[in-house]
Amino acid sequence: MEIIGVIIAGIIIGALGKLVAPGDKDNIPIWLTVLCGIGGVLIGWGIYSAFGGDGSDGIDWVRWIVAVAVSAVLVMIASAVTGRRTTRV
Repeated sequence: MEIIGVIIAGIIIGALGKLVAPGDKDNIPIWLTVLCGIGGVLIGWGIYSAFGGDGSDGIDWVRWIVAVAVSAVLVMIASAVTGRRTTRV
């Protein structure tokens, strides 16, 4: 059941990361945005735990902010590496 939660969170975090990322971020496909979101959730939670984050009783906003930031970085990297070229000759 946790895998489904990570996928759903990845979709949402990927969209948020795409909104936060600067530049032309609409040139990558949606499936890649979702993968960046899932990666952002997993890597962000790992970073949060590595720096001593132990969660809280309610919603742990710091963990989610780290996940959005990592997702935004992944979206920028994916856009730079695999983005569709919009220039015409």
